[in-house]
Amino acid sequence: MKTKLFIFFFALSSTFMVAQRKLADKFFENFAYVKATELYEEAVKKGDSSEHVLTRLGDCYYNNSRSKEAALWYGKAVNKYNKVNPEYIFKYIQSLRSIKNYEEADKWLVKFKDIQGNDSRVKDFDANNLDLYEELASTEDVIVKTENLPFNTEFSDFGGYISGDMLYFASARDTEVRKRYGWNAEPFLDIYYVTVTKDEAGKNTYSEADFINSSKINSPYHQASIAITNDGQTMYFTRDNVNKRNKLGYDRKGTSHLKLYKATLDNGAWNNIVELPFNDEYYSNGHPALSPDNTKLYFVSDREGGFGQTDIYVVNILEDGNYSEPKNLGPKVNTEGREMFPFVAKNNTLYFSSDGYLNLGLLDIYKSDILKNDTAEPENLGAPYNSGYDDFAFFINDDNKTGYFSSNRPGGKGSDDIYGFNAEPCKQKIEGIARNIKTNEVLANVEVKLINNTGKIIATVMTSDTGAFTLDADCEKTYTVLGSKKDYKDARKEVTTNLEDGKINNADLYLTPLIDDNQIVINPIFFDFDKWNIRTDAEYELENIVDVMREHPNMVIKIESHTDSRGSDNYNMKLSDRRAKSTRDYILSRGIAAERIESAIGYGETQLLNKCSNGVKCTSEEHQLNRRSYFYILKE
Repeated sequence: MKTKLFIFFFALSSTFMVAQRKLADKFFENFAYVKATELYEEAVKKGDSSEHVLTRLGDCYYNNSRSKEAALWYGKAVNKYNKVNPEYIFKYIQSLRSIKNYEEADKWLVKFKDIQGNDSRVKDFDANNLDLYEELASTEDVIVKTENLPFNTEFSDFGGYISGDMLYFASARDTEVRKRYGWNAEPFLDIYYVTVTKDEAGKNTYSEADFINSSKINSPYHQASIAITNDGQTMYFTRDNVNKRNKLGYDRKGTSHLKLYKATLDNGAWNNIVELPFNDEYYSNGHPALSPDNTKLYFVSDREGGFGQTDIYVVNILEDGNYSEPKNLGPKVNTEGREMFPFVAKNNTLYFSSDGYLNLGLLDIYKSDILKNDTAEPENLGAPYNSGYDDFAFFINDDNKTGYFSSNRPGGKGSDDIYGFNAEPCKQKIEGIARNIKTNEVLANVEVKLINNTGKIIATVMTSDTGAFTLDADCEKTYTVLGSKKDYKDARKEVTTNLEDGKINNADLYLTPLIDDNQIVINPIFFDFDKWNIRTDAEYELENIVDVMREHPNMVIKIESHTDSRGSDNYNMKLSDRRAKSTRDYILSRGIAAERIESAIGYGETQLLNKCSNGVKCTSEEHQLNRRSYFYILKE
């Protein structure tokens, strides 16, 4: 007998825990994380420490950015269950790092890598920078704004390069009587600079262009494409093969090749011009680029042994000032075509131009992680960096969003022009006014939350005295806007943003008051036909009663319950009374004192709301309307 009783009570307990979990899940799915947390924690106290409950508790806190509590519950889950979903391990690691428990986070990082070895979030990150993942892996769309710079001329201007507050570039502008280059009848290229400052609005402004501050850099022939060391003391640049008499040097076929040179800063002027030792009379070297630590020099050459017309090479800059033998960057960069104008950003990303890959036409700009991963493939930057024309000489600042590139695309001022770019994340706003849905009056102090498509709360604001609120949003995302205020039902609206930068999206919220005259008004409490047990959807609605009574600790109510007309009058009277009392019992089970519910009485079918009395044919929906409960306020 004892065994049977144990099995019976165990079955009842299991049924209760499942019901409690279902109710908590319903609140969780509607982003009511505080209420869901309360219900999940009650379930734990009553013996439900399932993986589902523990990880959901972790999610409730994680989505509210409460890392300490999230780590606690994720920790219970991952330590209790061997095959927990790896996503919860990752969230556990993130939560641990957020509270600076790096040692424990590192242990779980090793386990996560063992399980999810190919996960891109940890493939290229170690324990010291895992917390940067979400920022670095962000796929937020960006709006790229480009500007044809004001100092461009009708002649060729290209190769913008920033050092300090100076923007250096090559130009064929006809500032004085210069020799003309037979290829395009323009003057030979010289190196110029402009000083870059910012106006009050934060926009770049540029001084008048001037020759680089050295009479020894610019020769009567071509010089272009520079790179300057971090300390600003050494410059590498490209020049025609000019001999000591300042005349062009030629190979035996009568061809003059490009060479690489370096200069050092001496009393504010570039002097001490030195030709680099790996130049040759029979092939060209040019387009220098430095690694972020200035220990490597990248350049372009058409030397023998390459893959195509011009390839990108690298040499080590040795401590004694010498250079290693040039090394080809290989087939992951170089093609049978032209690879030109390398640039290495601060994060060690290689940018270059090529006509050897699928492109928009002629030279396109590409980026590659080849310097960090020898299997990386080049990626075309696409428009607006690339067009159907030559796009080249890419430079990006340390902020990783502003820089320069050059192009001969239509609409410019000359044959080649320098364009500035600013790649800002596309941003929009979500604005609205919170109102009482019944009276249309504006509601101040409504808590409005912005929730992303994973359920995480990413922003919370309060409405002003005029009921207004404003939220910042990313482009091309789907959000839920949730409004909450005590004594009101939550209101929510889904907003999907597009790619229009600066767009304002409307999300007016209409909240339904829970107190109306002398009643607490909720959606109907539905019962199954001939049943009086409280369903999950009914529990969900009854939590509104619980919330109102918690907000008003002196409130006393009475409960009325009604049935439809099916069944005998006497049976329905008893059935409605059972329903009233099961409703009361649920509210009491949530911690409301018994003396605060004066009565719970059933009225059977004596107060029907429609024509559906005995003998009248009605639909299930019409009968359902009569199966209802009321909650009258007797004292506030």
